[in-house]
Amino acid sequence: MKNIQWLLAARPKGEPTRGDWKHNETQTRSPEKGEILVKVEYISLDPAMRGWMNEGKSYIEPVELGDVMRAGAVGEVIESGDDNFSAGDKVYGSFGVQQYATCSAQGVHKVDPELAPLERYLGVLGMPGMTAYFGLLKTGLPEAGETVVVSGAAGAVGSVVGQIAKIKGCRVVGIAGGKEKCDYVMSELGFDAVIDYKNEDVKKALRSTCPDGVDVYFDNVGGEILDAVLTHINLRARIVICGAISQYNNTTAVKGPSNYLSLLVNRARMEGIVVFDNIKHYGEAARDMSGWIGQGKLKAKEHVVEGIDTFPDTLMMLFRGENFGKLVLKVNHD
Repeated sequence: MKNIQWLLAARPKGEPTRGDWKHNETQTRSPEKGEILVKVEYISLDPAMRGWMNEGKSYIEPVELGDVMRAGAVGEVIESGDDNFSAGDKVYGSFGVQQYATCSAQGVHKVDPELAPLERYLGVLGMPGMTAYFGLLKTGLPEAGETVVVSGAAGAVGSVVGQIAKIKGCRVVGIAGGKEKCDYVMSELGFDAVIDYKNEDVKKALRSTCPDGVDVYFDNVGGEILDAVLTHINLRARIVICGAISQYNNTTAVKGPSNYLSLLVNRARMEGIVVFDNIKHYGEAARDMSGWIGQGKLKAKEHVVEGIDTFPDTLMMLFRGENFGKLVLKVNHD
């Protein structure tokens, strides 16, 4: 069968461009012992992909030039060389940006399309949801009655962070861009307040929305917004560094927080979260979140774009703030 792939052709300088990718057509390969052949149906597009394109030391090896772009995805097993999988199984794995993947069965997990739509396993029940769950509960350690602020509040991770904080009895303030996203955060997700960073002075808005200060800040954007929140944190606040999407396409050095001495004054803690560190406990998180979804306490939103040929442009929606919820690429097959 013909397989369309997107390969990394060059390491971007600033924003990725069409020239950083190679559109490739090849033939699928039958699986050997211990492998499976998967028909990819939905591909997860995440800000972390920008970091994987860079050369250099990180929490995961960079994608090599000429390789299929790394991405989590869900699909259907159509041929199996592994006793744990059969044709027809729906599965999640790191299948990459391609129509079909022949890969090791290790690290691949079955998913149940009867419990949730397949694309949900890339959002709330996938890496973004796990990131929100462990980043907030294990690193942020919120307590009932505390004030939790989350940036990127309408995004795949931030929207889940805010909802879990509400479930845990916290007062939640979101930071998002534009009226539509801010309205969604308030009316659909039930946040207590929201700051529109595109149309408001964030520092001033923090004073009015967080009159008792900030106990937990879950940061998805970095840059000026992180700096602003640091001026408003409480004693022993916890700052969770999940991402810094405002900095990923910089052509100059990443801008760090100039107000970091606030951590010293307030004896606060700033700590990074990488979701893979918690892989042994994914089952526990999935059970909790499935329960909250069933109870109507946790809502999910996926932004699905069709067509693998659109990948380079669709990926950039993340960095332009154009996606509304978890950004997913639906793979069409001939």
